[in-house]
Amino acid sequence: MALDNPAFSRNPAFSSETKATTPPAPSAETLQQLYEAPSASSHDTGRMTVEDTIVKTAISFVLLVAGGAVGWQFPTPAVWVPAALIGFALALVNIFKKKPSAPLVLSYAVVEGVFVGALSSYFELRWPGIVIQAVLATVAVIAVTLALFASGKIRASARATKVFLVAMVGYLLFSVLNLVLMWTGANTNPFGLRGSVEIFGIPLGLVLGVLVVIMAAYSLVLDFDYIKRGAANRLPREYGWSGAFGIMVTVVWLYLELLRMFAIARN
Repeated sequence: MALDNPAFSRNPAFSSETKATTPPAPSAETLQQLYEAPSASSHDTGRMTVEDTIVKTAISFVLLVAGGAVGWQFPTPAVWVPAALIGFALALVNIFKKKPSAPLVLSYAVVEGVFVGALSSYFELRWPGIVIQAVLATVAVIAVTLALFASGKIRASARATKVFLVAMVGYLLFSVLNLVLMWTGANTNPFGLRGSVEIFGIPLGLVLGVLVVIMAAYSLVLDFDYIKRGAANRLPREYGWSGAFGIMVTVVWLYLELLRMFAIARN
């Protein structure tokens, strides 16, 4: 027989002395330890999760506030104008970069914080108490939007997103035109067309501001939806920084619009 061949006899797989063995069954203690072990984190899986994105967003806002504390000490255009330009450049880099970069997102947070802090300090000197009003209003809009999104009462849709994008383009063109009129001296109002043009006795800035707040709220819905879909589709973990960046940009935009609205109302 073939098994009588010495070559097979010396092979444990064919040796008549080899006995079939099975791995021992795990003990009850081992099973209990596996059951009680924490679930794999985004660090373990290398995938994006909602929890990890929240942590990244919190870190970004801590740096934003730290930058704001520095900028608050210098309520002058000499500080907020350069910070705004650098922040805008960093925002463009983050938007068009193929893969998100934590250092770039965090750098944007610091620089944008300096810009927001310096500008807020200037507004506070002219209209005392205006900053806390804008902060509370911003928190309220975020809380309501998040609650509606979490309850499923508001969702991002293709049609609403198209309307949002068209409105954004229109608002951007208006903002550029308004800025040009102010820089050239064609409009000497501190807020340009927002403060000089009235609709039924109401400054254009207030009417437009309400629409912009609604746009910013929908932008938050898009940010939340991106994070939810990213986690569901198991995107690489670094894309959590994209979610954090999107929320940060929207919140800053919302806060500045509210700050300007309150200033126009007081004016």
